[in-house]
Amino acid sequence: MRTAVLRINIDPAGELTDEQLAQGVSALRAGVVAWDGEVLGGDLSAAPTNRREVQLLVATDDADGAHRAALELCARAFGTEPAAGVVTFISRGTDDDARGVLAGFGLTAEVVRTQDADGFDVVSVIVAKEDLERVPESRLHTALEASLNCEVTVLAK
Repeated sequence: MRTAVLRINIDPAGELTDEQLAQGVSALRAGVVAWDGEVLGGDLSAAPTNRREVQLLVATDDADGAHRAALELCARAFGTEPAAGVVTFISRGTDDDARGVLAGFGLTAEVVRTQDADGFDVVSVIVAKEDLERVPESRLHTALEASLNCEVTVLAK
C-alpha cells in the first residue's frame, strides 16, 4: 500500500478566522485518526488567504477515493466548500511503490528484487511486450528509478 499526500484548500474564499482555522485543524486531526492518517503542518493562519491548504498523509490503494473522502472530512471540519489539490505519493522504495508507479501507467508487471555483488538492490520489472509498445520504456524506467532509488531493469516478456 502506498502513502498518498492529499492536498486540499480548505478555505478557497479566505473567509475563516484564525480561531475557526485552529478548530478546523483540530477536528481534522481527530477525523484522520480513523484512517491511521496524519495532518502535516497545521498553522493555517500564517498562510495567504487564497492558499489555506492542508496536506494529509494516508496509506491507500485508492488515492482518488481517499481524496474524495478527505474533501468530505475537510468540509465537515471547517464548514467550507474545500477545493481538491494535487495528489502525490511518498516513496519508500518498496515493491508496492513500484507497483504504484506501474499502475500510474496503466500497467501490471512482475517485480523481482535482487542484490548485486556489492549488496545494492536491483529491481527487475517484467512487463508484457504489448504494454511496452504503448508506454515508452525510458519513461517507465525513469519513473521507477526515481521512486525506488535503486538500479532498475525493465524486461519484456
